[in-house]
Amino acid sequence: MQALDHVFDWRQRHGETAYSVFMVNNSHNNNISSLRYIRETEYQKFITLKNEKQLDLSDYSSIWKVIIYLLLSQEIYENEGGSGFFRRFTKFQALHDAIQEYYVHAFTPEIQHALQFVRESKIAAELLSKFAKASGEEKNSVTFSESRFQTNLLYIQKNFETALSSLKLQRSHILLIDGIDIRPASIPYNDYIECIKGLANAVWEINNDFFPSIRDSPGRLRAVLLVRPDIFGSLGLQNQNTKIRDNAVLLNWSTTYRDHRTSDLFAVADQVLAHQQKNSTALKKGDAWDFYFPWDSPSENDRTMVFEKPSSFISFLRFALYRPRDIITMLTMLRERFVTASKDQSRSFSLDDFNDATFRRDYSDYLLGEVKDQLSFYYSSQDYESFLKFFQFLDGRNKFDYEEYLRAYESLTAHNESSGVPRPKFMSSAEEFLQFLYDLNIISYIETTDDNQKFFHWCFKDRTYSNISPSVKIGAHYEIFYGMSKALDTGKKFQRSESGRKS
Repeated sequence: MQALDHVFDWRQRHGETAYSVFMVNNSHNNNISSLRYIRETEYQKFITLKNEKQLDLSDYSSIWKVIIYLLLSQEIYENEGGSGFFRRFTKFQALHDAIQEYYVHAFTPEIQHALQFVRESKIAAELLSKFAKASGEEKNSVTFSESRFQTNLLYIQKNFETALSSLKLQRSHILLIDGIDIRPASIPYNDYIECIKGLANAVWEINNDFFPSIRDSPGRLRAVLLVRPDIFGSLGLQNQNTKIRDNAVLLNWSTTYRDHRTSDLFAVADQVLAHQQKNSTALKKGDAWDFYFPWDSPSENDRTMVFEKPSSFISFLRFALYRPRDIITMLTMLRERFVTASKDQSRSFSLDDFNDATFRRDYSDYLLGEVKDQLSFYYSSQDYESFLKFFQFLDGRNKFDYEEYLRAYESLTAHNESSGVPRPKFMSSAEEFLQFLYDLNIISYIETTDDNQKFFHWCFKDRTYSNISPSVKIGAHYEIFYGMSKALDTGKKFQRSESGRKS
């Protein structure tokens, strides 16, 4: 195998983004996929449109439909044989010619450029009408007005739907939309939600109402949103469970300690290591991992488990939220620490490397940074500071019961009131804040059976298609996530001075 200083040289992608990049780079099952990102400028343009045109949610949905149709149309034209193939589909050819004239033959299939087509709805509608009439697809003259934005938009939408319905595609086309999980600081939360809710409704409607209605086409069309479960839950869509079960892929990397060697999560980590090797094709599953981490994890839950191969991956699982990016982040940090601190660059990683205080602190800070990014989506920096303050009132406890939790919560609310700090929305009650901590996977709740077996419930493990937002149990015992304890200063009991501060 290659030396250790050549390990982990790869672009870190994870979860839904990793799947989408794979789909874009590979013609999987005869699908052609394209990936487009929503950026701050698009949200700003939606807000401007809303103010100019007095838009409501249904208008947002119509705008997104046109954007999706436009992006898909360009991808279809570029990948289904060019102009010669489409001459027999005169409706689509006329549509394409209108788009080309609007963009002066320089259209780049990005959301921001497609949005400009919608903003200038009068010009866009006139061009579509012009080329439809020239091709014989439209007999009567149609006039358009700047003041009739919704009417123009409906004409444009129908024109796209008619043209797309006429095609007999050879391959299926998927439009993947990413960037939804990031709300720019300059975009108010309510404006963001309106925009994304309109997008979600548009995707739902075209995937279920329009695309299935296209007949006799071997290739099919589909639009896909890449979105976190908590953001999907905040959209307030009707029949959410049905939408998820019938029209979504819920990525779940969960496994058990006993079965970890057969899990997809282990396979990803092992392949990352194997792909760094010159003889990667000769390696069996697990060979690369066992070379770099040839030690057993000290299991605290079941000391009766015996493994034929090194069980070091269990230690990584205990400190991960079962996401590929968590495992890869640990590997990267271990490598960086190894290169700077180890005198013997030829040895494998050891349990001592994994237990290294600097590595643990850096990784814990990474996890807390993930939480901060997620909170910044909904809340202010002051709310984040209130969230952090709570853990000071646990006096260093990693494990606590409900009564201890209530005392810490009451101490925090009293502190905030005396300091004049507004109570964050997620702290409106003790029960709501407990659920908030559980949703963030900061705490688990523990149930004990009659025969003294403990079951740890984590939100990310309990989440299913039918239960996208599992509930925490009130009155149970709780434990803070191992990987985050150092960043939250928990795990060691602190004494309090009379002033209520740690001593």
